[in-house]
Amino acid sequence: MPAVSKSAKIPSAWKTDELKAMLSVIDRNSPIGKRDYAMILLACVLGLRIGDIKNLRFQNFNWEDKKLSLIQHKTHKPLTLPIPDAVGWAVIDYIKNGRPQYYESDQVFLKHMPPFDPIGNENHMQQQLVRYMRKAGIDQRTKKHSGFHSLRHSAGSMLLEMETPLPIITDILGHSDSDVTAVYLKTDLLKLAECVLSPEEFCHG
Repeated sequence: MPAVSKSAKIPSAWKTDELKAMLSVIDRNSPIGKRDYAMILLACVLGLRIGDIKNLRFQNFNWEDKKLSLIQHKTHKPLTLPIPDAVGWAVIDYIKNGRPQYYESDQVFLKHMPPFDPIGNENHMQQQLVRYMRKAGIDQRTKKHSGFHSLRHSAGSMLLEMETPLPIITDILGHSDSDVTAVYLKTDLLKLAECVLSPEEFCHG
């Protein structure tokens, strides 16, 4: 059992119905909507960090094998993940039907204002998330964090709810070891409830 620091902060995770509500309000007929939808799926399904999403290049996608391979910016470690159909089609839809025809950059996700540069390091795309949250009627005040990292936390929490072994979650999220991933145990309230002793057990244990 990996160690979980008592001081470790509980990650802010989204509920599944909240994610569905937010995704449903994104205008997938607009170029920006196609971009944001694909980026959000990469975060909440594959658990990618926003920095890695912004840095994705065409060569990172192996469409034939349905795999995504990259070197993580934070850890400098390689990461290879399967591409679920929903994620893959969202990225393809953006590339074919939404992405500006900017041939000087091989980065997948671009700004949609001239000169159509790659999204800068200072832009964490939080404003887009907040806008979709408001549109979906999600109270932002209930979220400790409303940025892309909260979507990454949600991916970890959902994997945990599906009883995915912790070492596999560690690999998917690209953590350095299971001790880092173990903080997600704090978000699984049902599992925590099973660990709580009843007053009778406590008195007679």
